[in-house]
Amino acid sequence: MSERDCLFDYNELLAWADECLQSAGASGEVARHVAYYLLEGDLLGYSTHGLIRLLNNCQWLERGESQPKGQPQVLQQRAAVANWDAQRLPGPYVMPMAINEAIQMAKQAGTGTITVRRSQHIASLAAYLSLATEQGMMVSLMCSTPGQRAVAPFGAKQAVYSPNPFAVGVPSSGDPILLDISLSMTAAGKVRQAKANQQKLPYNALVTAQGEWTDDPETFFSEPGSAIGPLGGELLGYKGYGLTLFSELWTMALAHYGRNQGKDEGDANCVWVQVIDPSAFGEQKAFITQVDELIRDTLAAKPIAADNPVRIPGHQALARKRQQLEKGVRYAPATLKVLRKCAEFCQQPLPTALS
Repeated sequence: MSERDCLFDYNELLAWADECLQSAGASGEVARHVAYYLLEGDLLGYSTHGLIRLLNNCQWLERGESQPKGQPQVLQQRAAVANWDAQRLPGPYVMPMAINEAIQMAKQAGTGTITVRRSQHIASLAAYLSLATEQGMMVSLMCSTPGQRAVAPFGAKQAVYSPNPFAVGVPSSGDPILLDISLSMTAAGKVRQAKANQQKLPYNALVTAQGEWTDDPETFFSEPGSAIGPLGGELLGYKGYGLTLFSELWTMALAHYGRNQGKDEGDANCVWVQVIDPSAFGEQKAFITQVDELIRDTLAAKPIAADNPVRIPGHQALARKRQQLEKGVRYAPATLKVLRKCAEFCQQPLPTALS
């Protein structure tokens, strides 16, 4: 750990974030959920979508761009399907609600699917996966942003799509499988983080207005700005482009809320939530056995480098969470700068660092 990184007690951070949100106008229930799930993103290592988003959430609440309380509006519903309008309620408040409702559908019908439109930014998808896996359920999540154009289709140098994340949670007899990836070469938050840290991206993830691939985050903020490339990059981006198109159809199209409707919605998201109850297909124990065998076979694969063995998605994140809960939540200087701005904005002093 560098001398400029800081560690904070988890419970103190959670209480501080809750106080910040309530000072910005959130109800106690909304504040509790937003604080918890933003911090959960940090615990799992998704620092671009953790408490660094707290200032945004507080500003949205104060400006009326996010609602301090309320319930999503149910627009359409059948036995195992629903379409909700979140009416710009905070995403970390809406997402647990949608997943829990999909879980109840799955318990009755074997599966449950909910699309959500106009949910204020939902932060890290990985933060919500355990809601389903802890109940023995499989879950898949996708998210898009109608008000954002940041990702170019394959073969183009102009942004059309948002950098849509996709996440999957699967229970096992041990730690669950937790996958959370962007369907573009990188997330916009990681481009901003690289710029703030004065670093290059780890690979050529951006396409400039001249059609050149680059790792320079500064080009993303120039005029005209570069676009994020689809997953697969310059050579295999047609695969990522297909997945990005898929995610926007499953989120925006099914929610009946695309870019023409949501062009002025800022960071508000359209979301796909699907939960599957494996016991609807046979004995739960038999399903877990299959998952465990797949994990064992994967981990047994001979690594290219002996000191870099194969890992299962989510296992390192869960280990990081356990470590941070014990020793403190770590923040880099760029994130600390934003947290201090939030403390000043909300007039809620940041907790004292452990080190």
